[in-house]
Formats: sequence, structure tokens, C-alpha cells
Amino acid sequence: MGEVLKGREIINHESISLETYGGKVHVEWDPQGEVSLLGQLPFVIEFFKVSGLYDNFITTCPLVYSSPNAPGVRDVMGTLLLSILSGHHRYAHISAIRFDGVNPGLLGMEKVVSEDAARRAMKSI
Repeated sequence: MGEVLKGREIINHESISLETYGGKVHVEWDPQGEVSLLGQLPFVIEFFKVSGLYDNFITTCPLVYSSPNAPGVRDVMGTLLLSILSGHHRYAHISAIRFDGVNPGLLGMEKVVSEDAARRAMKSI
């Protein structure tokens, strides 16, 4: 976590400020902390927000629901995106992110949908 300069590691102990759909987030590196697969997601989410790619992805999505009880398009597509970015290959793996209390909020999601809801959404598209 840092740059290597002539055999020495330079560690940045300052917090980094990121813009996400859930608001501004401050990220700090812990050199003694364990490595997490999801630790880089706030940086990817900031890229999606700043570039406008995610907003365009949501607004151009052909998924349409008529029921007032149906999940939001942002929740369904965000669940699939988080699952893919987490390295999942099957709908059944979505349950691994169902209780993530951080990353769905950073994408502006209200909830993570079930694997069945995600499967039905892809089938309807």
C-alpha cells in the first residue's frame, strides 16, 4: 500500500475523500489490516459516479416493473453489479452480499435483492 522508491516503501496515512451515491466517504489505509476483496469497491463506485456511466446504465436499462411491490431498477442492477465485481459467477452467490451494510449504500441502493428477483429480472429483459 504505497509506492516503492529505491527499495523503500512510502506509506500514505492520510485519508482519501471519495464521492459516491451515498455521499462523501473517507478511506484510510491500514498497513497492518487484512486484505479484502471488496476494499477497492469505493474507488470503482466513485469512478462510476464521476464518469456518469452508472447513471446512464440505470436510465437506459430496459427493465420495467408495473407492480408497486417490485424492487427498483437501481436495486436489481446494483445487486448484479456488486455480485459481478465481487467475483461471483452464479445467481446463487448473490446471497453472499445480501447483508453487506456498506457497498449497496455507496451505489445509492435501498436494498440488495434476492437471487430469485435478480434471475426473474434478467429473464424479463
